[in-house]
Amino acid sequence: MDSLEQLESLRNNIAANAEAGGAVSRVLVGMATCGMASGAGPVMKAISDEIAKRGIGNVKISQTGCVGVCHLEPIVDIYDPDGRRTMYVHMDPEKAVRVVDEHLLNSRPMEAYSVNAGDILSKQLRIVLRNCGVIDPDAIEDYIARNGYSALGKALLRMTPENVIEEVKKSGIKGRGGAGFPTGMKWQFAANSPGDVKYVVCNADEGDPGAFMDRSVLEGDPHSVIEAMAIAGYAIGARRGFIYVRAEYPVAVKRLGTAIERAKGYGFLGRDIFGSGFDFDLELRLGAGAFVCGEETALMTSIEGSRGEPRPRPPFPAVKGVFAKPTVLNNVETYANIPLIIDKGADWFNKIGMGNSTGTKVFAMGGKINNTGLAEVPIGTTIREIIYGIGGGVPNGRAFKAVQTGGPSGGCIPASELDLKIDYDSLKVIGSMMGSGGFIVMDQDNCMVDIAKFFLGFTVDESCGKCPPCRVGTKRMLEILNRITEGLGEPEDIDKLEKLAMSIKAASLCGLGQTAPNPVLSTLKYFRGEYMAHVVDKKCPAGICKSLRAYVIDSEKCKSCGLCKPVCPAHAISGGKKIAYAIDAKFCEKCGACVPACRFNAISYR
Repeated sequence: MDSLEQLESLRNNIAANAEAGGAVSRVLVGMATCGMASGAGPVMKAISDEIAKRGIGNVKISQTGCVGVCHLEPIVDIYDPDGRRTMYVHMDPEKAVRVVDEHLLNSRPMEAYSVNAGDILSKQLRIVLRNCGVIDPDAIEDYIARNGYSALGKALLRMTPENVIEEVKKSGIKGRGGAGFPTGMKWQFAANSPGDVKYVVCNADEGDPGAFMDRSVLEGDPHSVIEAMAIAGYAIGARRGFIYVRAEYPVAVKRLGTAIERAKGYGFLGRDIFGSGFDFDLELRLGAGAFVCGEETALMTSIEGSRGEPRPRPPFPAVKGVFAKPTVLNNVETYANIPLIIDKGADWFNKIGMGNSTGTKVFAMGGKINNTGLAEVPIGTTIREIIYGIGGGVPNGRAFKAVQTGGPSGGCIPASELDLKIDYDSLKVIGSMMGSGGFIVMDQDNCMVDIAKFFLGFTVDESCGKCPPCRVGTKRMLEILNRITEGLGEPEDIDKLEKLAMSIKAASLCGLGQTAPNPVLSTLKYFRGEYMAHVVDKKCPAGICKSLRAYVIDSEKCKSCGLCKPVCPAHAISGGKKIAYAIDAKFCEKCGACVPACRFNAISYR
């Protein structure tokens, strides 16, 4: 691409070609991982086959990424020639055929299969997700038509590298990958570091349990990341970049590869971009799924071909990064904001958000919540608004208990903080963190000791083992938690947990080890009573910890039918005709097999 005028001409040609086809209905089938796992492939085939069978010529069908409402997949969006959008949800091939016949052939939208897309997305502000579910990620023309690569052209032809960095600094954007370091300052440090060779790196190694924000962007809008990395390269003086993405994301890897090749084909990557004299190229690096490679220094070590282990800082990556050269490293979500910051200006961006936390944040809602999926909201939105306003609340009328933010490195926030406005500072104050954006909801049936054990167990399994505080300390903490959940804990174990946690935070080499104790510390802070119940009363209030359950049969409810006795593997149930059945606690293995066998709800645990 030689100039902004040439880009604008290309955009006009794309629009003209679209209009030349006459009045056309657009059919978009959600073909991200969530959609395909729900059966979007057969749905797309059924629609294509039916359109061909019926000879419908004024329809364009294409794939798209995840619109964010994963609980409604498979999703088919139909845009009529007048721009009206109909979102069909929970589709299957049979429904898809009916939609083609009724909607596309006879202009009768089927309300029975559709929802109001405006209502679903109205409480969000989609900046990072602006193109997800709207464009075909494999069609660079779709991205260009929505003002794609204009920011790169503007940066290269109308701004100096210093101007670009100042604009990013002025926007106030912080890194969306975890620590929340100001992005503009990171770019400034790299630009100021001496050296002719520098690198730009994208951290797409999304390893937090329940997190899928970055994957959705890569699958639905890969060009936004490519454009942003080229802008970053220009700003710091780098001519080469790496996107480090986990191999477990095959759809994202494939679409990134396609996007890079098509960007090269149009001249947005390669030599003399926009005739500016600036050269920049990108390549993919696949990670093997090690959680520690989400930590920036471990990630860079992996790119270099060595085992992914963190290294001491300083020197920081902006001074000595990949191959010992100055490096800017940001995550997918951070980069996805950059084109709009350059295109619309920092003043537009920093009016969104709260305090010194500007812009939006994408959260991956999971766990005990009705509407699983993605929520992009202005920073400063309350937890209550996300869970109940967007997430649809907790299923089955159960009471909300806590939400885990920030993944394994974050903390559990209790119901008393539902009206907390989420930003980087407020979360730190209450013992959690923004992290990459995991948002796992728990209800009254969750045991918070068990939750802390789960996240700590994940960290123990994923520790690289390089430093003793993380390698040894987290294992000792996990051993204590195991004792507590097995009914073998003592009150002094709680003090041991806290002392170990603080030592690990202070002495671990990298940020992952330093934050590993957070789930334990936050649950001790807000749910200490549950720990005490486990160690003093030898009871699990939520009934989750198997070793602390005591199964009993209510003699008044028991009808002596005997259905429970045959399913007991330990032969712990006795009774007979006209004699109420009972469970011998000495032999009970606490498997719970007897509970569903009872037709009269006579068996429970306490």
